[in-house]
Amino acid sequence: MDAEIKKILSVNPIHYELLLLADPSIEKIKEYLIDSEIYTAMINNETIGILVIKKIDQSKKEIMNVAVKEEHQNKGLGKKLINFVLNIEKNNGTKVIEIGTGNSSIYQLLLYQKIGFRISSIDQDFFSRNYPEIIIENGITCKDMIKLSIEF
Repeated sequence: MDAEIKKILSVNPIHYELLLLADPSIEKIKEYLIDSEIYTAMINNETIGILVIKKIDQSKKEIMNVAVKEEHQNKGLGKKLINFVLNIEKNNGTKVIEIGTGNSSIYQLLLYQKIGFRISSIDQDFFSRNYPEIIIENGITCKDMIKLSIEF
């Protein structure tokens, strides 16, 4: 079954559950939700995916969070959400889209590069500085933020 993607204006507890899959800090999530655009993916009126994109300046935006319910992961939904938003932003005249992920987020790094993002910078110790709890993913301690970007 195909997911319907639509822009929403506010978040509810189900959206927060999804956002927390990709970012363990509710405080950080609430910070970047301000002045961001939010898109959800739904199947049969069930929200199964979410993407948050924030304007950085006139020509640049950053995808702050993209998450898919665990039982719907690895089915192309994250890619579909990202490509949906990339298409909108390209048509709106946005020149650069950035996305960041942890050094331990192997599958996300693979996905973003397959879509066309390229590594643009590394913020060493970003997660150590910004998150009080140690994050371990894929058996790797998440310390560094890897930024990727795509240009139109």
